[in-house]
Amino acid sequence: MPMPTPIPSPWDPQQYDRFKAERSKPFDDLVALLRPRPAPHVVDLGCGTGELTATLLERLGAAEVLGLDNAETMLAEARGRAGVRLRFGHADIAAFYEPGAWDIVLSNAALQWVPDHAATLARWVASLAPGGQLAVQVPANADHPTHLVADELAHEEPFRSAFAHGRPPPDVVAANVLAPERYAALLYNLGIPDPQVRLQVYCHLLDGPEQAVEWVKGTTLNRFKAALPAALYAEFLARYRERLLARLARDAGAVEGRPYLYPFKRILMWGQA
Repeated sequence: MPMPTPIPSPWDPQQYDRFKAERSKPFDDLVALLRPRPAPHVVDLGCGTGELTATLLERLGAAEVLGLDNAETMLAEARGRAGVRLRFGHADIAAFYEPGAWDIVLSNAALQWVPDHAATLARWVASLAPGGQLAVQVPANADHPTHLVADELAHEEPFRSAFAHGRPPPDVVAANVLAPERYAALLYNLGIPDPQVRLQVYCHLLDGPEQAVEWVKGTTLNRFKAALPAALYAEFLARYRERLLARLARDAGAVEGRPYLYPFKRILMWGQA
């Protein structure tokens, strides 16, 4: 399996975990979709720091759990959690393909970073043992101001000229993630007879709208951090914060220092081979 450059980069486990409780709720809902199976062999694609992956041992009564990721900064923490039945490794989850090898193929908030979901899901479904289950969650929030403002700003100077060839790094999440009904059709055509797909809005109550900036600093803003010199990224972040808070105040009535409801759409899908 090839060893790719992490996408996006760099990942900061501490920044990502600032909203650990909020990020764990979709994972809990995803695991709840799984049907009981005695001592399943489980692979978690895009395991991050492995904290949630480790819970699968007890929650699923798993015989084996393998967590795979391509971000070494995250895996450095994950490997400290490894044990007899829990392993972690570096891999390109888009290329993951182990025919008939796994009772459960699970991926929480990772598929959005890879292209060609039809081909990727085909490989993942093919990796299921007979009767195996696929459970996948992807964010679908690219139309929220937290994402839109970043792309608007990236096309302005002095930032645009600082990017390679004058082109900002694309929002791969917006480009890659499909409509829920497309995932249902894909899974059905891959041999999943009764796919379950839902779009869910998670309502995260943050301390204030400024916390939405901290949220995306751990995810979507990584692509700008990686592509800009440190000083210019600091300027980008300052302007982003100013513009985003103004947009949220205008569109959502958000006020700094007061609780802010951050609506976040996600697609959850499940199927059994």
